Amino acid sequence: MQHSVPSISVAMSVYNGERFLAGAIESVLEQTFADFEFLILDDGSRDATRAIVAHYAGHDPRIRLIARENRGLVASLNELLAVSRAPLIARMDADDLCLPERFAHQIAFLDDHPEIGVLGSWTDDIDETDAPYRVDAPDHPIDHEGFLAAIDAGHPLLCHPAVMFRRELVLSVGGYHPAFRHCEDLDLWLRLASVTRVANLPERLLRYRHYSQQVSSRHATEQQINAAVSRIAYAERLAGRADPTSTLSVMPPIDNLDALFGQTGVAQEVRARVAPGLLYSRAGLGDAGFDIVCRYIREGGCCAGLWRTVARLVLFGYPLRALRLAMVLATHNTSGRPAARTLATV
Repeated sequence: MQHSVPSISVAMSVYNGERFLAGAIESVLEQTFADFEFLILDDGSRDATRAIVAHYAGHDPRIRLIARENRGLVASLNELLAVSRAPLIARMDADDLCLPERFAHQIAFLDDHPEIGVLGSWTDDIDETDAPYRVDAPDHPIDHEGFLAAIDAGHPLLCHPAVMFRRELVLSVGGYHPAFRHCEDLDLWLRLASVTRVANLPERLLRYRHYSQQVSSRHATEQQINAAVSRIAYAERLAGRADPTSTLSVMPPIDNLDALFGQTGVAQEVRARVAPGLLYSRAGLGDAGFDIVCRYIREGGCCAGLWRTVARLVLFGYPLRALRLAMVLATHNTSGRPAARTLATV
């Protein structure tokens, strides 16, 4: 029998998420606003994820388990969009914790503000033991004007698992784009910025977890590259030009970006955006991100503070890379001159 349409569809994709999953599920089930369906997609996990979800589904009919082979987060999020029945979708991740009033406060605000299409909230940041985690970043902007200013400043826009949005609106812009793996949410927010108003409640309604195995840590280089391209694509749309990323299924190599955008210097701009964000990343400096940093220096990028990265590479266990970086720094400009070309600063 088909149940009545719920007010909210909660969309959670999980891949090998057994460590924190039970707490995340329970934080949703304990919401004071109870009219929701809880869609949990097991994206081909090899741990106890499916059994954990099945256990909770057996005790609460609002939970629907979708289990299949691994296809990745973007495919999973788009599948959840497609099967959701409610007009509002609340995103949730398997390692975070909702505060009990989250759904109640967000749906009340959206009911009172039909012009808002996407609504996030402030967060409390925690580590893997639930202890406070220090984050040196401003809180998310509370209104659309602040959202646009945060885009320009390169500040955080929305916390993805704290977001509630209008389903049809997100479907109207094509959902999550597969080329922007590991920053699919940023690309979506930048596309939505021109078709709806965006806000965040100045309330800490989600406890957002930081730990070494989360996606932003394991895939830092790809995330930084795709985030840089998404901001350049946003600038192209603002300028009234076609966005060449809109039909991509896979992001091309950095050196092919000039041809993709039909402009000289796009690849150099991406490296200039990405390199500073990798200097403290063990994963980024251990993979292809290291070569991006070196190329950035050779192209005249600002070298101030990079000698400390040499020492950091030694601490990370990359002595040969430390030596290579020292040689690059010794033979190229160290005056702190910025990269030669800058596109729109967004």
